[in-house]
Amino acid sequence: MFLYELYRPEYIKVGLEAEDKDEAFEEMVDFFCSSANSNGREEILDAVRERENKMSTGIQKGIAIPHGKTSAVDSICGMLGISKKGVDYDALDGEPVYIMFMILAPVRDTELHLKVLKRLAELLDNPQFYTELASQNDAQGAWQVIKKYEEILTTRN
Repeated sequence: MFLYELYRPEYIKVGLEAEDKDEAFEEMVDFFCSSANSNGREEILDAVRERENKMSTGIQKGIAIPHGKTSAVDSICGMLGISKKGVDYDALDGEPVYIMFMILAPVRDTELHLKVLKRLAELLDNPQFYTELASQNDAQGAWQVIKKYEEILTTRN
């Protein structure tokens, strides 16, 4: 699975308005539920918060990967949120988060969940990916950046 298949434009929100982590979770989950026509809002929020309570998913400068397993989804789902002003995230480095890659997986689907996390880590090793993604002003542009850097990664492997 490629990330550009998971983070399709309809699941990308540029211009997150949230100021803190919990507001960001709510904004992204609301956006997902609206886009996916899902009524699993509370269950999804509970899954993401439960995972976040174990340890912050703000993993490197400006980036967070909140994720959770829930029966509210039948297959792995992703949402991308881009904030221009930054989100107070309680990240490991203490810095605000500008890009959030949210991952929702069915409870039984650990292997694919881990593959998505690994693929994201590979892309995030390239600082240009973050810089170019953070500068996007619309969902289509953000999706194009993901696709571009995945193609670069694929040709190297």
